[in-house]
Order: sequence, then structure tokens, then C-alpha cells
Amino acid sequence: MEIGIYIMVRFYTVKREQNLSGMEPTGHYWFNLGKYLMDNGMGPVLVNPHHVKKTKELDDNSPDKNDRKDPKTTAKLVNEGRYSHPYLPEGVYADLRAASNMRFTLTAELTRSANRIKKWFSVHFPEYNGVYSKFDAKSSMMLLKLAALPDDVVALGAEGINQIWRGEKMRGAGMKRAKAIAEAAEGSIGSREGLTAARMEIAILLEDYESKQAKLGQVMELIEELCKRVPMAGKLLEIKGAGIKTVSGSLAEVGDIRRFDNPKQLQKLAGPALAENSSGKHKGATKISKRGHKRLRHLLFEAALPLVAKNPEFRKLHHYYTTRDVNPLKKMQSLIAVACTGRVRAPRFGRNNHLGARPRNGAEPAPWLWTGGTKEVRTRMKVRMILVDAGGSLP
Repeated sequence: MEIGIYIMVRFYTVKREQNLSGMEPTGHYWFNLGKYLMDNGMGPVLVNPHHVKKTKELDDNSPDKNDRKDPKTTAKLVNEGRYSHPYLPEGVYADLRAASNMRFTLTAELTRSANRIKKWFSVHFPEYNGVYSKFDAKSSMMLLKLAALPDDVVALGAEGINQIWRGEKMRGAGMKRAKAIAEAAEGSIGSREGLTAARMEIAILLEDYESKQAKLGQVMELIEELCKRVPMAGKLLEIKGAGIKTVSGSLAEVGDIRRFDNPKQLQKLAGPALAENSSGKHKGATKISKRGHKRLRHLLFEAALPLVAKNPEFRKLHHYYTTRDVNPLKKMQSLIAVACTGRVRAPRFGRNNHLGARPRNGAEPAPWLWTGGTKEVRTRMKVRMILVDAGGSLP
């Protein structure tokens, strides 16, 4: 691999103005090579894997996919100018993106742990959900660590359960709830088989759940500290209805917003631009394009929910969408429209707003950033195609 990279660099440095490094990003595999090329002035460009998949049959009318065909397809797309310039965040934005990724990962793992615990209750103690709507309540976790199975709860009795809470000085739970749990345990229809393994299973599940909760709390503390170092984060949090999770997540996905000049560029980045489906007299349903950051679209919709609920201006906009005379929208359609039409982004990232967002000095915007969703920018250039295998030999 090192020899292959050396040969590629040698090809690039011979006639730099005639060479352009293009690659198809697949997961995290391109990060090290891309960073190396950027640091050495060989700024690479990225080709959308979706475009490679769609255009690989144009030349040979074959769905074949192999390591000799993919570089040719990638080079052809680069030659036609169908690429984008990569953005790798630096400084606090790099830390914020890494922390945001950890938050999403831990949140998903925490949900999986909670679902496993709920499955355990469905098998061994289905009546427990009638007493506690949330099993992770403090008094509930105290009891589950000592007596999770119905037989163990019956052995403790209502008085024993109450004594556990009194020993920890719990004020939110008392004898009334203890009796409810004891009665639910006495009439439980849960499985009585494999109780030894069931006790170990619930103990492991609860320990795993609390561990992930603690880790998620540490990550949120880090995110709050990082947001304090981002210049515009404080102003974004001042917007009524905007929370730390949506603000930090949006900043992590977008990076330094000073590299943008217009809210439409962010709309293009997120991919919520409306896509028409019509042919002749047929008028299909209009949907969002989904050609952008999936997580950023998710965060924008999450931001729209509290903004409509708590912010008077966004509430008026939502009311207008749902009650206008021409083409009134349903409530969910209106929420999506608020998140997709740029109304959420405009006050946050507008060019002439209080944030003073402007392009970074000397920045070269990627071609897709200047499309505005209406006009595509295409540039043709002479590209030298270099094919190097993992062993460093030329095919």
C-alpha cells in the first residue's frame, strides 16, 4: 500500500496542473489518504458512491462491479466535474463531531439495552410495566437490583420493599406502591423456568444499562464544554425551543458555518430540497431529494418539533401551513415543511443575520455548494487516471 501511494504521489507531482486525485468514499477508509493529500497540497475530490452505482453500466451495459471497472467510472465522473470537495473539520469542530458521533452511538446502544430489559420483563414479569411505566426510575432500579423476579418480590413482601426505599431515604415511593408491586408479583403469569439464569441476565442487563447511561452523561458534559468554545453556539441556544442536542448536532454535521454564504447551500448539504416526479400529464407526489446528510435532516426535523411547540414565530408559520386556503398541509407535512424549506436554517445561518456568517477568507467552495438547488455547475479538465493495486504494482 505504501508503494502504491508513493507511485500515485509521483504521478501527481510531475504535472500538477494536469492531475486531480479523485476517490469514491467508503466509510472511514479514505480518511487517512484524504488527509495526507490535503496536507500536501494535492486536495482530493470525492465522487458520490450513488453516482458510481448509477453510471457504471453506461459503457458496457453490464452490472459488473470490480476493482478495475470502478476506478474508470470514478475517473470519468471526475473528468466531467461531477464531484465535491471534502470537508474535514478541524479544531473544536473536529472534537464536536467526534463527541456527537459518540452521543448517537451511545443513544442507540442505550435504546437496545432498554429493549432487552423490556423483553426480559415480558417473559418473566409482564405485570411490572403496570406499576412502573419507566423501569429506570430510581426506586425501580433499587428494587430490581435486589429482587427482580416475582418470586423474589413475594418473598420480600410489601414491608420489605418499603424498607429498601426507606434505607435509601426515597421520598417518591412509599407503602402504596410497594403493595401494588407485591400484588402484581403474587398474580404474575411470568415464566417460572430458568430462574437462576434469569437473575443473572437481569443483573447484567441493568449493569450494562447504567454503564451506558453514565457514559452518555460524560459525553453530554463534553459536548456542553465544546459548545462554549464555538462562537455562534451561544446565540443559537438563545433561540426559544433550540436545545443543546440539536444545536451541537447541527454544528457537528455542518462544521464552521462561516464557510457558507447562503442558507440554500446548507439546504443542499442536508438534502431536503423538494424533488418533482412528473411526466407529461402525470403529476407524481413531490418528495424531498434525500441527497445529503441523513443525520443533519434528522436533526433539523428534531429542531422543528420544539420550535413549533415553544416558539411563537414558528407556531404561527405552522398554523399558516395547516390552515391556508390553497393546499393546506397536514400537521406532519407542515412540520416537515418547516424543517425543509429553510425556515429553520435561515435565522440560524443566514448571510445577513446577527451571526455574521460569511465565507472563510481564501476558501474555495465546492461545485455543489453553489448550485442553489437550481443550476448545476460543471467543469471539465484533463485528468490522468492512475490505477494502483494494494501491492504497489501497476495493472
